[in-house]
Amino acid sequence: MTTTKTKKGAAALPLNTIVDGDCIEAMNALPAGSIDLIFADPPYNLQLKGDLHRPDNSRVDAVDDAWDQFSSFAAYDRFTQDWLAAARRLLKPNGAIWVIGSYHNIFRVGAAMQNAGYWILNDVVWRKSNPMPNFRGKRLTNAHETLIWASKEEASKYTFNYEALKALNEGVQMRSDWVLPICTGHERLKNEAGEKAHPTQKPMSLLHRVMVATTNPGDVVLDPFFGTGTTGAVAKMLGREYIGIEREANYREVAEKRLSKVRKFDKEALQVTTSKRAEPRVPFGQLVERGMLNPGEELLSMNGRHKAKVRADGTLIGDDIKGSIHQVGAKLEGAPSCNGWTYWCFKRDGKMVPIDLLRQQIRAEMTDRPN
Repeated sequence: MTTTKTKKGAAALPLNTIVDGDCIEAMNALPAGSIDLIFADPPYNLQLKGDLHRPDNSRVDAVDDAWDQFSSFAAYDRFTQDWLAAARRLLKPNGAIWVIGSYHNIFRVGAAMQNAGYWILNDVVWRKSNPMPNFRGKRLTNAHETLIWASKEEASKYTFNYEALKALNEGVQMRSDWVLPICTGHERLKNEAGEKAHPTQKPMSLLHRVMVATTNPGDVVLDPFFGTGTTGAVAKMLGREYIGIEREANYREVAEKRLSKVRKFDKEALQVTTSKRAEPRVPFGQLVERGMLNPGEELLSMNGRHKAKVRADGTLIGDDIKGSIHQVGAKLEGAPSCNGWTYWCFKRDGKMVPIDLLRQQIRAEMTDRPN
C-alpha cells in the first residue's frame, strides 16, 4: 500500500492506495464509471465558536480543525455540490454511495444529493450506545448520526445483500436504526503525543455492516475523506479493493501504518448468505443430462402421497400428468403452484433424498470455479 500523487488524465485506478490531494481534484482525475461504492464522511461544518469544556473545566478534544471550517453555509453547499458531482461521475451505472453526517450538515447534503440526481434508498440512524455527554446542558445529548444510502440513479441495480444482513441480525430483518458503539479503547488510534489521531474516527463495526450489506468481494470502494483509513482497513479485511483520498499528511501517515498491519480474511470466510434469487439457476434437466438422475427413475413426493417418473427431457410423468417438476407436483396436489425442488425426492440406499441436494451440488461446483 502506497501514497499516490494525483495526476490529471490518469487512466488506471490506484487500487489499494491513498491518493494525496484535494478530494474533488483527485476524483476528477480518476476514470468515470469505475467505482462500485463510495463511503463519504465529509466535513460536518460544526461551526464551533471557542473551546468546549467539561464541568471540571477540562478541555474537550472537539473538531476544531481547519478542514471542518467554512466561511458560510453557501460556501459549504458549493463544496458539497462539487464533491458529490465528482463522486457521481465515478460511480458505475449500478453503483451506490453512503454519506454520514450530523444534524449540522446531513440535511443540506441530502438535498444536494437529490438535486445531483442520486436516488435515496434509505436513511440510517446510527444510534451510539456510548455517546459523548452534552457538557453544557443546554441541548439534548447528541446520541446519533445519520447515514444516507443512495444509488447513482433511480434505475440502478445496486447491490444489497439482504440475507447477509438478516444473518447478522440473528435471522431478523435489519432495521434502519443501528445501535453500535463509537470508536473507543484499543480501536481508537493515537498519535505520537498520545492524543486522538483523528477527532471523528468511525468504528470498524459501522463500515463492516455497510460493506457486507452493499458490496461483494472484489468490488472497488472509494473514500474521498479517508482520514485514518477505517474504510480501507475494513475493505482490505473483507476482500474489497479500496481507494482513499486524503489531503492531510498526518492522517495519511497514520492510515498507512494502520493498513500495513491489516490482513485479508480467507476466501471461505468472506462468503455471505445470499438470496435464493441470486443463486445460479439450475434446470432440472441438467440433473438428467449429467446422470445424477436417470430416465425412468421414480421420484416420490416428500409427503409420500404421490410418485412420478423422470423422462429423458427433464420432465415428469405421473398419473397421466406430464410437465415440469413444478407443474406435475401442483397438479397432483391440486394446488395453484408447487416448488418441485422441495416437493420431490428419490431413493438411494433405502433412504429418501431431496432432489434439491443435487441442485445444491451443481451450484457449489459453479461457485468454486476459478475466475
